[in-house]
Amino acid sequence: MFKKKKVQKSSTMARKLITVANPKSIVSEQFRTIRTNINFSMPDQDLKTLLVTSSTPGEGKSTNSSNIGVVFAQEGKKVLMIDADMRKPTAHHTFGVKNGQGLSSLLTRQSDLNTVIQNTAVENLSIIPSGPIPPNPAELLTSKTMDSLIEELSAQFDMIIFDAPPVLSVADAQILSNKCDGTVLVVNAGEAEKDGVLKAKEALTKSKANILGVIMNNYAFERDHYYYHYYGIEE
Repeated sequence: MFKKKKVQKSSTMARKLITVANPKSIVSEQFRTIRTNINFSMPDQDLKTLLVTSSTPGEGKSTNSSNIGVVFAQEGKKVLMIDADMRKPTAHHTFGVKNGQGLSSLLTRQSDLNTVIQNTAVENLSIIPSGPIPPNPAELLTSKTMDSLIEELSAQFDMIIFDAPPVLSVADAQILSNKCDGTVLVVNAGEAEKDGVLKAKEALTKSKANILGVIMNNYAFERDHYYYHYYGIEE
């Protein structure tokens, strides 16, 4: 087994992880609904690896992937978050862990799992940060080392969640989507362009990704919506 260092719960994590800061909120409830939908999306297959991406930057895919990881951990599953965005990594900030070594270190054989897997302040949730930014992220993700890593980690964890770069920016998400059991596309409601979303879907489909569904991020409910009355949302 690998040794993992404990980290302290930070204010940064609390701000970004509403499922930790306010687990009874309507948004946290929506993440639990997403968890349920993911669980039911592949009833005849054990879903172990999940990719979360978006069409373009700034749509909230990293925040969504982290909160999805939290609700799966809260369910009692042993969850591993992997920051596979080796170009603009953010997960180490979200969870308050060090990023000196990580996924890039593993794929270049400069570190081992004992070194890079870290505990988070969330019970049942561990993380592999991105590590130092490499010059060739796409090549590292297509390597046999990556395939072996996924296989090894799948034997250790119930759920592995990859936070990948946006689909239309680089090829990384397409490469990883082909290796994962399921893919979720995050769309920023009201800002994402329809053409961009369709192009992202087409690119993932060409990579033979198993697209489980779309998360509409920053969607505003009407005042007379069911959730306002049933959950008693306050101004």
